[in-house]
Amino acid sequence: MTPSAPLNIPLAGLLTDGSGEVRRFDLKGVSIPLDDGASLETPIDGTLDIARTNRGILVDARLSTSLRATCSRCLGLALIPLVIDIREEVLPSLDPLTGGAIDQSAEPDATRLNGHHELELESFLRDAVSLASPIAPLCGPDCAGLCVECGEPLGPGHRLHEGGDIDPRLAALKAFRFDADAENE
Repeated sequence: MTPSAPLNIPLAGLLTDGSGEVRRFDLKGVSIPLDDGASLETPIDGTLDIARTNRGILVDARLSTSLRATCSRCLGLALIPLVIDIREEVLPSLDPLTGGAIDQSAEPDATRLNGHHELELESFLRDAVSLASPIAPLCGPDCAGLCVECGEPLGPGHRLHEGGDIDPRLAALKAFRFDADAENE
């Protein structure tokens, strides 16, 4: 399944089935906008198994994508592969048999189907990607970051800075020598 623009999956039929009924949806090439300055490098692919429960539906998914983000150490490009596992119950907002509104006050924070008995997949996927994303993305595990003196990336080829102005409050630290042997006694 490659969902249409709003990425809504209609589930009215599944809601009238008995508990335990399952529908499988294959996601291929799904792209969504993300928050926090990140973007998808590759589309979201994977499988959604949606099962009827006694209260609503259970979404069980294994998805993969990769993010394009800014490295938190060197500010370069970071490509981050993500594998996203989702297992969440979603409750109806309307009674599937009568069409009447369901009282949501007992569980106000529960994820709900919309008024057409559809799973709004875009916000669902955006939340899942956000939760799976690293807080401080890195371009690689060995990223050394930026030089505090010149702002250039650290690593092979970066020249060491000799002398230069030292903050007078830190000048006394230049004479500091650590004696590891004395520390271990």
